[in-house]
Amino acid sequence: MKFQPNDLKPDRSARDFFGAEIRRYREKAGMSLLQLAEILNYSKSFVARIETAEQLPYDDVPAKLDAHFGTDGHFGRLYALARNERVPGKYRRMMELEDQATRIEEYTSGAVPGLLQTPELAERWLRCGHPHAPDEEIESLVQARMDRQARLSAPKPPHCWFIVDEAVLRRPVGSHQVMARQMKSLIERGRAPHITLQVLPFAAGEHPQVLGGSLALYTVPNQPLVAYEEGSRSGSIMEDQATVAEYQESYDLLRAMALSPRDSEAMIRAAMEDWQPCGPHRT
Repeated sequence: MKFQPNDLKPDRSARDFFGAEIRRYREKAGMSLLQLAEILNYSKSFVARIETAEQLPYDDVPAKLDAHFGTDGHFGRLYALARNERVPGKYRRMMELEDQATRIEEYTSGAVPGLLQTPELAERWLRCGHPHAPDEEIESLVQARMDRQARLSAPKPPHCWFIVDEAVLRRPVGSHQVMARQMKSLIERGRAPHITLQVLPFAAGEHPQVLGGSLALYTVPNQPLVAYEEGSRSGSIMEDQATVAEYQESYDLLRAMALSPRDSEAMIRAAMEDWQPCGPHRT
């Protein structure tokens, strides 16, 4: 099967434009991804992720590109703009919805929702998703995630309803201390008057499947409800109201099958005790 490169959206962000320019110069020179990767001394997959704006290049890449293509600092200047963007442009629309929403309803099956993650847990998850990223990029992504959480402490925060699968409480991410602090943070967050937190227990059995692993519903004033489904490498915004209605029905079913907020806090507290380094192990 012939390889089909991903479509690029150079007008979406500086990061996207940087990647699109790499592809434009590469194709103009008749070079394959592998050939350029060999020149840059990085893997083909790494260069592909830069082209699609999924990852920022390392600091030495722009100079290598300018030297090879003879572009007189073109890539260096673009990189100075692109590196100021903490998150890929493909997530910008989702973040705008999140920032404008007066109500956020979210379900996650494999990770603590980003709006509820502690800095330590966020750092571990981001390193897992970006294993080759330099420390500065990971630190920037963690800070961007923490900046998103500031809205939850604003004078007029959105009403948030979070449902997490029990697996989120049981799967170790980082050390036991990281998990224990995350469980403690969930308990504290769940007690805020504008936040409702539920756990979908293993005992609930089969339930509506969210194919991407997480689902968010955003209520924005004077706009139709919007759904956002995210997997490990991509996310999709759904605005077709028939499709959104199906996702809303799935979310309502998950809400009905989840433990009550009080019982959810009890399960999170039990998990926290399990993760305590010196505490007795629960059976």
